[in-house]
Amino acid sequence: MPRNFEHTPVKERKGIKITDEMREAYKNRDTSRDNDPDYHKPLPPDQWANAMRHEEYWRPVKKQTTVRIDADILEWLKGKGKGHLTRINDILRNSMTEEMKTHAK
Repeated sequence: MPRNFEHTPVKERKGIKITDEMREAYKNRDTSRDNDPDYHKPLPPDQWANAMRHEEYWRPVKKQTTVRIDADILEWLKGKGKGHLTRINDILRNSMTEEMKTHAK
């Protein structure tokens, strides 16, 4: 497991929304190869309902901190609606990721 990351608790996972169309498509699929040991039969839709989405597999551990941000930047972030702290984190993560790519070369 990567450092400073943890699994998303099951109760917080959003899972995958299974529609009636998906259930119908699964029911109407070609089942002729279901017993072939070399063929991987698709999972039934209800098993996907509680699946963990990629972005939920590892989540960073959050640390509380205090930061001072210029008033105009904070106003701009808040002006985009709810979630300004998440936006700050996303901006910093994108910057960190780009810097890590640059230094890895």
